[in-house]
Amino acid sequence: MAVTLHVILRSIRDNWLLVLLTAVLLLLLWGRPEKTLELDRFVHWPTLAALAGLMILSRGLEDSGMLARAGHLLLGWVYGQRRLACVLVLFSALLSAIVTNDVALFIVVPLTLALRTVTPLPIGRMVIFEAFAVNAGSAISPVGNPQNLFLWQASEAGFMDFLFAMMPLSAMLLLLVLLLIPLAFPAMPIESADLGDSRPVKLPMALVSLFFYPVFLFMLEQGWALAALGLIAVVYLVFWRGVLCGVDWLLLMVFVLMFMVTGLLAALPWMHGAAGLGAKLPGGIFTSAMLLSQGISNVPATLFLHHFTHDWQLLAWGASVGGFGLATGSMANLIALRLARNYRLWWSFHLWSLPLLVMGWLAGMIL
Repeated sequence: MAVTLHVILRSIRDNWLLVLLTAVLLLLLWGRPEKTLELDRFVHWPTLAALAGLMILSRGLEDSGMLARAGHLLLGWVYGQRRLACVLVLFSALLSAIVTNDVALFIVVPLTLALRTVTPLPIGRMVIFEAFAVNAGSAISPVGNPQNLFLWQASEAGFMDFLFAMMPLSAMLLLLVLLLIPLAFPAMPIESADLGDSRPVKLPMALVSLFFYPVFLFMLEQGWALAALGLIAVVYLVFWRGVLCGVDWLLLMVFVLMFMVTGLLAALPWMHGAAGLGAKLPGGIFTSAMLLSQGISNVPATLFLHHFTHDWQLLAWGASVGGFGLATGSMANLIALRLARNYRLWWSFHLWSLPLLVMGWLAGMIL
């Protein structure tokens, strides 16, 4: 009995967001069973199909060992703490724009943690700055994070149109992160970090994943999200079924519940008044998205506020800046801190993140 209870509690702990969203959904449906029939219309299925396909491709790239090999090569060029921090920040930002911010952290953070076994470094601080980097870098790409992916699909903007609209803010956020590095890391040299040989690269899987990535994006651009997902799923089902097994499918369920919960909340009459008050803040929807992200994270904040605005660019900007500040502003922050397995980092994280939030908001207002 005790073992069973322990397993249940561990499952709830690991999937706390899924449990929370389910509870909120049931609460919103309490006494209104007729609303159950409307839940389907709140879900943006093309976005979910696009997210599922990107998760499969990202998992394929990760399982092929190619990303880990690239990380090892980058770390082999570094000879100082400050330079190492810059390399990890730039690598994390670039990776997040291609394979999403969450996947980038699952690649970079384990590589960073491995460094502490071969040389003394402020590893925890580097993990914190990697979280900042993926929030800044992913902002530029329509597929860099879930909120951008949703807004790209919902707005029907072109891939390059979306990218150019986000480029000024993303560049400014990344610049702010880089400007903080001299304050956070000394310019002292470090011993060459010998991590040993990385696992061998599965070249066929890597090449197929790289080939289908632009194919998948092209199909999304044409509005063929469901067909694109079907194509990717069949390829991996036939050749590398283990990739499909390794995808975090529960994360997709989390997004389904987010769509339903935010849709039901937006339908409440008093929510329209609250959204109207937020629109009167300096910066309007940009500031509203930034502030709301601090409380409920930037993905659900985006899903909720899109019901009240047609300005997807300002909404995307606000959600991107909202990824800084409190750790709850972005799931990427929580993932990085959890991977670091050091609860003392929470204080250090906010010491750097809260000033970044203020500076990011000011930069967005100026831009």
